[in-house]
Amino acid sequence: MGDLHGKTALVTGSSRGIGRGIAQRLAQDGALIAVHYGRNDAAAKETVESITSAGGRAFPLRADLGIPGDVEDLFAAFDTELAACGAEPGLDILVNNAALNFPAHIDAVTYEEFDRTIAVNTRAPLFIIQQGLRRMRDGGRIINISSAVTSTAHPSQIAYSVSKGALETLTHTLAKDVGARGITVNTIAPGWVETDVTAERRATPEGRAALAAYSVFNRIGRPSDIADVAAFLASDASRWITGQRFDVTGGSML
Repeated sequence: MGDLHGKTALVTGSSRGIGRGIAQRLAQDGALIAVHYGRNDAAAKETVESITSAGGRAFPLRADLGIPGDVEDLFAAFDTELAACGAEPGLDILVNNAALNFPAHIDAVTYEEFDRTIAVNTRAPLFIIQQGLRRMRDGGRIINISSAVTSTAHPSQIAYSVSKGALETLTHTLAKDVGARGITVNTIAPGWVETDVTAERRATPEGRAALAAYSVFNRIGRPSDIADVAAFLASDASRWITGQRFDVTGGSML
């Protein structure tokens, strides 16, 4: 897609699923990848090894999000690990992918679940961007991973929908603020994707067929479907696009 050699990318929540796919894709294009994760050491190690075994460069970056001091801890570790790699300090590509979801209808969502959802899905990206911009070189790329729930109603995921809607507003508001530095800010909104999150719903032939039926292509998305769009947005080819939301759902709910 593009030449990312000499670039450094931080992908949050990249030990599994969509985040892993994006990390692998950006590494394929030449970027040094900071593979952020919360607690699953084994999964993060797998992601790093999958990148390095293919000739890419990556290092793991452990930091819990949604707790006091989370962003400070994240970037302290980032700066340390970057130096240990012998790489130039700084950041070129930031992908905010880490998220969580507590499915519940309006009559069942709790204060604790709502606060935790907002802390990880909305607050953390905002302050990761704040700290990231202090390290980001001009012409950088910020990519926020949202969801199809912001354009189609999913009453059983109300807290998650609110958190992702706020993230999309952050995208177009921020894009105007950082445009003078040549930094682009865009959102990717995936639909159903074959990850751990959808594993239970895909466990039966009927469940798999139901998810596939959302797309005009009658299949469930793959992490690579999302990662290829992220690679485009991370490249110079996307230099004239900012503040936009990309529906990457395979034409779901048309």
